[in-house]
Amino acid sequence: MSVLVDKNTKVLVQGLGKTGQFHTDKAIAYGTQMVGAVHPSRAGTEFHFEGETDHSGVSGRGDNYALDLPIFATVKDAVAATGANASVVYVPPPFAADAVMEAAAADLELVVAITEGIPVADMIEAKRYLHGSATRLVGPNCPGVITPGECKIGIMPGYIHQRGKIGVISRSGTLTYEAVHQLTLLGLGQTTAVGIGGDPVNGTSFVDCLQMFQDDDETEGVVMIGEIGGTAEEEAAEFVKSEMSKPVAGFIAGTTAPPGKRMGHAGAIVSGGKGTAAAKIKAMTAADIVIAETPSDMGEAMVSALR
Repeated sequence: MSVLVDKNTKVLVQGLGKTGQFHTDKAIAYGTQMVGAVHPSRAGTEFHFEGETDHSGVSGRGDNYALDLPIFATVKDAVAATGANASVVYVPPPFAADAVMEAAAADLELVVAITEGIPVADMIEAKRYLHGSATRLVGPNCPGVITPGECKIGIMPGYIHQRGKIGVISRSGTLTYEAVHQLTLLGLGQTTAVGIGGDPVNGTSFVDCLQMFQDDDETEGVVMIGEIGGTAEEEAAEFVKSEMSKPVAGFIAGTTAPPGKRMGHAGAIVSGGKGTAAAKIKAMTAADIVIAETPSDMGEAMVSALR
């Protein structure tokens, strides 16, 4: 089993500029079912991808791949023609929230927004639009979602992932990769890794992911990577304490960050005395989450939590 994506997920790419082209190529090489692109000015044409297969991805494939990806004017047209049930957004920041809402209007099950720098006001509007819909948003400003050996949506390097038994949830892209690599080296692997993004307004929370991993029979433990700013980690700790039967390990980035200074992500800021690393670590410790003291300890923290 897995959460959010698997070998049957059919993915559209919204935004086929240089970034979209590069990461779509990597997703196809991994074996993800990329079925179409949305780019109004190129509708009716195809974009050719070819190269060497990423053998860390879907097994049983040849050494090379070639695909002519059809381009559509709208998400609705693309869904009707391809049966897509997910999309990945590489649209530039001023237009990315509109792209998310267009995907939701086409009733896609999952939208993964990679774009960084989307205005908060735009995301508030998009989140309001998504409320009550059947569409789940992951991101924005996130590395994406991967179920190793089945489907990769986003910018994660596929080769560090390995099918296994640990779920990974993170606000940080690079720390996601670090945790995943450690779990792979330790032989634990991952069921699914989810980067929820570091913006103050996002679609999927720690609690949402924890519930999915709790319900997934294959997942035996969870690594949760947070950072300063907001109260998402404290809310997650309450959920772990009251609802989770599976062991959880965690890490909080930003323990040395000065108050009032944004550190990397738009949401990583301590303001008004709230969102401190100390408060998050205290809440997580109270929920019996095993805390890694440094990023290099995340894998071992998971090993300790599983004992």
